[in-house]
Amino acid sequence: MYKTVQASRLYEQIVSQIEESIFNGELKPGDQLPAERDLAQRFGVSRTAVREAVKALREKGLVEAFSGRGTFITNDTAHAVRQSLGSMSKIGPDGSAQLAEVREMLEPEIAALAATRAEPQHIETMREAISVMDGARNDPDAFIEGDLDFHLALAEAAANPIILSLIDSFVDLLREQRMRIFYVEGGPQRGQLHHRRILEAIEQRNPEQARQEMRAHLQQVREDCARRAPSPAKPAL
Repeated sequence: MYKTVQASRLYEQIVSQIEESIFNGELKPGDQLPAERDLAQRFGVSRTAVREAVKALREKGLVEAFSGRGTFITNDTAHAVRQSLGSMSKIGPDGSAQLAEVREMLEPEIAALAATRAEPQHIETMREAISVMDGARNDPDAFIEGDLDFHLALAEAAANPIILSLIDSFVDLLREQRMRIFYVEGGPQRGQLHHRRILEAIEQRNPEQARQEMRAHLQQVREDCARRAPSPAKPAL
């Protein structure tokens, strides 16, 4: 039913395909979308891209999500057709520092909670995300999707739906931040070092170590933001 999408603007391509299925009648009001992991496999994308697509479809009024039940096609498609999702928020002149502050307040504690609450599937998802990043050092889109999946798995492992919603609410800004620093020399390698240390602390069920490793990772992100390449569209060689 669905086609594998290309790396660029993943979530928008997913939205487009699902919209087409709704408007041509393949998906009808009341139909349930497949689970997040199933959709990711069908489209050949990360779970982060699927989550963003579902979020955009909700904002358009095309689907409604119910905790514990799933995501369903709504009856209000006529209204939804007349609406379009506005452009995503972009990081302004002070936005990078502001985003860093928010992350520094949230993510060390998320990592600490994950160290005490993570289930085997969360740890396996983190391992898979690190593996994706290892194989995508020359592919910024794939690397960044793996990076986002790692942090999403951490939020899921914290076992608090409010935390997960908070991370979801600014995942577009996280993607933009990562794209800005991807081309900083040695940036991906430094990030991977910290990802592995965070994962190791979680595997050892050591919340204080997980907290410290996440703080170190976010400090690395701050430093890379300060020295970032002039433009992600024109990587420094």
